[in-house]
Amino acid sequence: MPEERITVEVEGRRLGLSNLDKVLYPAHGFTKREVLDYYRRVAPAMLPHLRDRAATFRRFPDGVDGEPFYEKNVSRHAPDWVRTARLTNRGRRGGEETLDYPVVGDLPTLMWAANLAALELHVPQWTVGPRGARKSPDLLVFDLDPGPPADVVECCRVAETLGDLLTGDGLTVYAKTSGNKGMQLYCPVRTRSDERTSEYAKAVAEELARRSPETVVARMTKAIRRGRVFIDWSQNNTAKTTIAPYSLRGRAVPTVSTPVTWEEVEACRKAADLLFTAGQVIERVEEMGDLFGDIAEHRAAVPTR
Repeated sequence: MPEERITVEVEGRRLGLSNLDKVLYPAHGFTKREVLDYYRRVAPAMLPHLRDRAATFRRFPDGVDGEPFYEKNVSRHAPDWVRTARLTNRGRRGGEETLDYPVVGDLPTLMWAANLAALELHVPQWTVGPRGARKSPDLLVFDLDPGPPADVVECCRVAETLGDLLTGDGLTVYAKTSGNKGMQLYCPVRTRSDERTSEYAKAVAEELARRSPETVVARMTKAIRRGRVFIDWSQNNTAKTTIAPYSLRGRAVPTVSTPVTWEEVEACRKAADLLFTAGQVIERVEEMGDLFGDIAEHRAAVPTR
């Protein structure tokens, strides 16, 4: 069958869309049309957390049952109105590589990404300036990754302890699910050093691992993670990215990395308590607004530990 293509106008930008009825989540029957509609509806809450950040796409052109791939460099077929940031990174073989990253700052660009079947959008903990210069980190993140049979319930218990420690250090702490099996805690920060957030996060993770070695680990070694929660502090490395708030995940079901309240974290007793699909997230945003909406208002200096 010929590829279905239509042209639409989104906020004054012309955008070609294709294969709208293609099922990207076969077990759930969720189509590309529904992916586009989700991102259109969640955009007011999501875009502030993507704006000015160099994005990495995880694309699923054959749906979640197919083989995904990560894409950092903007395709030469991208519309000329897609904003990019030219950044130089250390390559896989030790040398340097210069890439043109997409910066998803408006609805047309978000729709363009969704049309590429970029179900997952990953962003770093720093922003770029108007000319593309990389700024120092403005976010501190802890990625809580449970080792089976532990799940998000154990992550919530660790998150409560970690949240108390961070609050005691003068930081404001926000929680969201990963949309997969774990969760992340974020703190808005101010620093002029690219290393300070990693140094602090590592010290905090290692302290909790010493306090609670039966439930927490601060090292990535899989052999020691069974039944425990790995506090991945390395997400603060400037070369790393984390799944963006409100991003879909490439799972069997269209789950979403969802901001949650601390009351929800404390009340979690089974994994399903903190598992949200695209439709549920739209309902949450309509009812609760963006739970990360004031994050930029609470930046504090990175503590010394």
